[in-house]
Amino acid sequence: MKNRAPFLVYTVLRLLAFLVPLAILWFFFPIFREFWWLAAIFAALIGVSISMIFLRAPLTDASARMVERREGRRSAAESDAELEDQAVDGTDRGDSARDS
Repeated sequence: MKNRAPFLVYTVLRLLAFLVPLAILWFFFPIFREFWWLAAIFAALIGVSISMIFLRAPLTDASARMVERREGRRSAAESDAELEDQAVDGTDRGDSARDS
């Protein structure tokens, strides 16, 4: 079964990589209750480290999915442009035939 929402999975995992260390720092270290901004900075650093080490595969899946969607849109736009070119070329030929 193909994963339909790899970007959503990656986003949730990144949020967990930030929120779990933040909760641990907040509840188990009383000094961080007073300096909440310091807890947020440490949790962000820990979250980035965790995501760089352990979330490489979900990031790759999310990136691949985004590239597939972008290429799909590009090919649809190109086919629309080709149809428009054919329509314009068809009307130009009719106009030039009338001028002769």
